[in-house]
Amino acid sequence: MILMGLAALACTQQPAQDCAYKGGKAVRNLDIVTWTEAAGPLTLRKVAFVNPGNTDVTVDAIETSALLVKGEEVWSFQPSSTSARKDWVLPVGEGFYQRNFMGMNDSDYGGGIPLVSLWTRDTCVSIGLAEPVLRQVSFPVSRKGNRTRVALRQEFDTPVVLAPGDTLFAFKQFVTGGKGDFFQPLRAFASYMHDSYGWQAPVSPDAAYEPVWCAWGYERTFTVNEVIGTLPKVAELGFQWVDIDDGYQICEGDWDANERIGRDGMRRMTDAVHAAGLKAKLWWAPMAADSTSSLASSHPEMLLRKADGSHEDISWWDSWYLSPVNPYTWAYTAALVDRFLGEWGFDGFKLDGQHLNLSEPDYNPASGLSAPEEAQERFPAFFEQLYKRAQLQKPGSVVQICPCGCAINFFNLPYMNQAVASDPTSSAQIRMKRMAYAAMCPDLAYYADHVELSDGGLDFASQVGVGGVIGTKFTWPKANPDATESGGSLLTPEKEALLRKWVPIYKEKMLSRGTYLNLYTYGIDKPEAHVIEKGGVMYYSFYAPSWQGEPITLRGLDSACSYTVTEYTADQPVSYTLSGTNPVITPVFKDNYLIEVKLISHEN
Repeated sequence: MILMGLAALACTQQPAQDCAYKGGKAVRNLDIVTWTEAAGPLTLRKVAFVNPGNTDVTVDAIETSALLVKGEEVWSFQPSSTSARKDWVLPVGEGFYQRNFMGMNDSDYGGGIPLVSLWTRDTCVSIGLAEPVLRQVSFPVSRKGNRTRVALRQEFDTPVVLAPGDTLFAFKQFVTGGKGDFFQPLRAFASYMHDSYGWQAPVSPDAAYEPVWCAWGYERTFTVNEVIGTLPKVAELGFQWVDIDDGYQICEGDWDANERIGRDGMRRMTDAVHAAGLKAKLWWAPMAADSTSSLASSHPEMLLRKADGSHEDISWWDSWYLSPVNPYTWAYTAALVDRFLGEWGFDGFKLDGQHLNLSEPDYNPASGLSAPEEAQERFPAFFEQLYKRAQLQKPGSVVQICPCGCAINFFNLPYMNQAVASDPTSSAQIRMKRMAYAAMCPDLAYYADHVELSDGGLDFASQVGVGGVIGTKFTWPKANPDATESGGSLLTPEKEALLRKWVPIYKEKMLSRGTYLNLYTYGIDKPEAHVIEKGGVMYYSFYAPSWQGEPITLRGLDSACSYTVTEYTADQPVSYTLSGTNPVITPVFKDNYLIEVKLISHEN
């Protein structure tokens, strides 16, 4: 945005970390004016680029709040979304570069959490967007030698021409420093967004913390009888939710039951689920319509249109986007919510797809936008409408948003009450994503997704130890013969024995209802450590391929107290005592070590 003149605010002049560019070269003939304001641990910044000369100056990009970290071992939190589905937390090595664009990076991947952190053993710096909606900015991270750099970058498709006296304002932003990792900066950011813009961290109902069995083990060709036939084993093993997954619909967009399932089949499944004392959740990819769907052909007014008039593609389902802010889309979606929760009897939703994070600008005149970019900035309003309709139709219904490997669009968070590990590619992702959600939304249930997606397909310790809701997609008594991974999800005696062990542990301890404590620095401290406090008891979980008895300090304990330590997940639990004056343990373990630490007494 270009404005004439400057507001009369207190300011400091031309900090070195702000720069304007043209053709990749720094523009030197501009004055840079900044305003700063403290907001708790955050330093808010407003930056203005002023043309003080007598001739026009052209700018095609600006970078502000550039920060440098020096060190050999540098870790980072870079929660942007691309089809690569990278870890959100990763080490930064020599020659590293990642753009971290918050807009669309692929046809159906975009958005994220508008904050980046860099940390070493001695320091942590973070930079973020302090705007009420998601803006089209990037947070490029690069490393050369032992210097790692991050900045907030705005690029202009049409170069900005600053006439003499004109001013170009950057988006409002913040920086913060200290020690540790991304957890505290992310929590401070969420608090700021609440205090400044009314952003609300969701609070989950009790039902969102209950263990989940998902029918996806049977894949898209599942049958009603397969689902109903599995329910006795689901209930016997202690699961309380049944997720009906992809495959019941005619196609994306035409969300009626197909001939194989039938509307009566949908109701037969939910009735059987409820008769077994369980709850039913329905998979759904809202905002998607196959190009061959009757919806796409009969209701073009709902479809998002790009600047050239083409449709925006959703790659996974070979579908098109519906406009997220189109009143016709909203009315259609509300009717589906009523059908699914009312007529079909479901108790909640698994909303699925990377396209749920963000869209392109919408040029469809039927959407009634004053500017196409409103579709991106108002994108979360789609989920607000859906969530409110679900709670109106069935109060307490669980609404999960699963953006398929993406870093969640921060602005969607208030309109869900169950987060999910979202197609994790490793156990490390399951644990790391839990940490990020706990920082932003401490009262949001975190479903750890199907355990079959963890390392080895059986890493229950990574679900339970970090406070995730336990889940599985086993098939029983046999697999669907048409499934692409036939047999891979079959409930073997080995898996059943593990479920009989871990589901009771989960339900007894309910660490998912505890408070996540950020006592160890991710990546720097070894082994990887997570701590949850619940009811005055501390639960520590440590993860490493192998640990051979090196000392580990249990942080967060009172030096004036003594404690009982119990290896509560061991097949034969072992207990020992520990003094808070020397809270050091020397375990030997492979993959994980989970302990419960209870207060015995105060020492004199």
